[in-house]
Amino acid sequence: MAAAVLANRASELAAPRLIVSSSGTSSWHVGEDAHPLSRQVWESNGYRHEHSARQFSAASFDELDLILAMDESNYANIIALARGEGDRKKVAMLRAFDPKAESQEVPDPWGNEAPAYRATFEMVEAAVTGVLDSLRR
Repeated sequence: MAAAVLANRASELAAPRLIVSSSGTSSWHVGEDAHPLSRQVWESNGYRHEHSARQFSAASFDELDLILAMDESNYANIIALARGEGDRKKVAMLRAFDPKAESQEVPDPWGNEAPAYRATFEMVEAAVTGVLDSLRR
């Protein structure tokens, strides 16, 4: 969901040019499309995005300048793959960019009903606004 929002809103920036990708820290769902409720929520909010799940690896650090983790577990898993301080400096919590966030965590709505996906979308959208504001500076 975060990749869908960020990829769509990347055009709000004149620079830098953003290339957005998404990956998980486990092999669950590799190659699968986004959860239908996730897709339904972002599409109902006007976003279009194609998604195929892939797994984050140490080599991902070579391709990425900024890595946004959704929760503490994902953050820890990403940091565990870091090969040094340069890799670790690329990692941040997505919600760290939302000054109104009460928590750094974006809860995974998987297994819940549509309201959980909508709540997650609202958190993601607010955080993405913060990411874009940060990149503008």
